[in-house]
Amino acid sequence: MEIICNQSELNNAIQLVSKAVASRPTHPILANILLTADQSTNKISLTGFDLNLGIQTSFDATVKNSGAITIPSKLLSEIVNKLPNETPVSLEVDEDSDNILIKSDRGSFNLKGIHSDDYPNLPFVESGTSLNIEPSSFLKALKSTIFASSSDDSKQLLTGVNFTFKKNYLESASTDGHRLAVALIGNEENIKNRASLNSDEVDDLSVTIPTRSLREIERLVTVRSSDNSIKLFYDKGQVVFISSNQIITTRTLEGAYPNYSQLIPDTFSKVFNFNTKNLIDALERIAVLADQQSSVVKIKLDNTDLALISADAQDIGNANELIPVSHSGEDFDIAFNVRYLLEGLKVISCENVILKCNLSTTPAVLVPEDNLNSFTYLVMPVQVRS
Repeated sequence: MEIICNQSELNNAIQLVSKAVASRPTHPILANILLTADQSTNKISLTGFDLNLGIQTSFDATVKNSGAITIPSKLLSEIVNKLPNETPVSLEVDEDSDNILIKSDRGSFNLKGIHSDDYPNLPFVESGTSLNIEPSSFLKALKSTIFASSSDDSKQLLTGVNFTFKKNYLESASTDGHRLAVALIGNEENIKNRASLNSDEVDDLSVTIPTRSLREIERLVTVRSSDNSIKLFYDKGQVVFISSNQIITTRTLEGAYPNYSQLIPDTFSKVFNFNTKNLIDALERIAVLADQQSSVVKIKLDNTDLALISADAQDIGNANELIPVSHSGEDFDIAFNVRYLLEGLKVISCENVILKCNLSTTPAVLVPEDNLNSFTYLVMPVQVRS
């Protein structure tokens, strides 16, 4: 195999696929990147695959001889990254010894590769479900919910985001047991009437994708957000996303995702309307003290049009701030983990946010004022001793 390519294109491809290279490989070849070159198309393809997440990307180059080899990911990444920007890089492979010679105008490197025959194939979906997904809608659904997924590996199913692809809209949800984020993306009228939509359809696709894989899918979709659509294929626990020159494949998390709609109360006795930016700014200032100890912030509401937000860090100090609020309901005190509140508020782009509660011990819900159905963030209050 012999190729000549641009340093920055090669470097970008390596950085992308190395995200799917195993950090603790069960087999030496899984620490490598698969590089294949096709003389007929003058294309180079790079693949990283840790048996759960696979990323493949391709780009144009001068291919003098076709071939394939796997190269240690960490070494290749560091070498190419340090070569002069935008310069030609040549790569030659001795088919007999699997030695790789990397040359630039500044010098050369010799590396030992592993023959490509033992590299596992990416699991392409040949049958099953295929969809065209609209990049900006999928990206919005992902960003609105990914932050609330669990990082606790003992709750395996909760370490991802559940996506339900309906005919007229996309629903995404994530929970870590302490909070729940649900986003509905699509035509506003369809979302409003979603209970009567698709009632006789049984072929909605529902998949739970690991958060780690979604971070890489997010990068792909962000780059492709101007495209009309990205292909999604699903079959037997495997999801494949395909754009023009990139493929990401990931295992799904197996099992039935919790019926989260049952967790959201139907009615609320107390409703508070805040300016979203005012509330975020106040919480971030109070968090300076809250984070010193328990991360707990209290919100006190009385019959005035001001809410008192406070934090008390024992033996360190305390903080409080008044912000405007309009509300219905009697005097009320409630406490939350300030980080949970802030993470949910920061994905709400609406000018005003509505906080709905019943008791200081039951779930509270945050929704944007302008489209109450589009995003729901449920968060459990913190019990505070008087």
